[in-house]
Amino acid sequence: MDHPLPSDWRAANRSNWDERVPIHIASQYYNLEGFRAGNDALRDFEVAEVGDVSGRTLLHLQCHIGQDTLSWARRGASQVVGLDFSEPAVEAARALAEELGFGPDRASFVAADVYDAAEAVPDTSYDIVYTGTGALNWLPDVERWAEVAASLVAPGGFLYLAEFHPLTDVLDDETGSRVVHDYFSREAWIDDTPGTYADLDAETVNNRSVEWQHPIGEVVSALCATGLRLEFLHEHDVSLFPRFESFQRGEDGYFRLPPDRPRIPLMYSLKATRPPRP
Repeated sequence: MDHPLPSDWRAANRSNWDERVPIHIASQYYNLEGFRAGNDALRDFEVAEVGDVSGRTLLHLQCHIGQDTLSWARRGASQVVGLDFSEPAVEAARALAEELGFGPDRASFVAADVYDAAEAVPDTSYDIVYTGTGALNWLPDVERWAEVAASLVAPGGFLYLAEFHPLTDVLDDETGSRVVHDYFSREAWIDDTPGTYADLDAETVNNRSVEWQHPIGEVVSALCATGLRLEFLHEHDVSLFPRFESFQRGEDGYFRLPPDRPRIPLMYSLKATRPPRP
């Protein structure tokens, strides 16, 4: 990396996320009541692209409160492990797993920095390493992330990433129609906006956050450099939250630009595999 890191980036982001855990637990956005009743937290394209997870082990990096992680357990994964740097988030995930009847042998959660995942998780490799939906933007070094994530993919296994498209980071917040930021910027983006995407009006104190944008070429190149083989890279014209004021919510729950606007990619997903042992 060739640019200075804000010295407090990790502590600021952890404090920000720690404070927002109880807000997210109580929010309609996460709808824990519906999830407990059986609702699936996964997106339809993720389910289709990951495929059948029955009998497979799965590691979820940057898992937050564990809904996606536990959704894979519900879908038949033999063991899921979630990792997040926020202790309150991990505690919430453990409590949710217990409520749903998943013991530690089926679903366990670890509090650790994602860069330390290889030393923190219980096993040396997993059939599936899963991550995304607002994860990479919190990391300054995507090459280091790729090395750690790839090291945990078992022979014959794969890494699956579903993430917000970096193109959205360069557009104006009001309409999403004008390019106002540098797509290739490597500088930290520092924000002090209160509230959270799950509750814009929530009163919060720890509002400083430090984020980075990572062009798709950087992410793909970093993964390929680890020896993983890129199977696909898909772009999607939907988002999970109203990133722009002009977004409209469809009956399927996704947010999109108005129908009279040209479509642009709002999310992307990729799968990268490790060859099986000879």
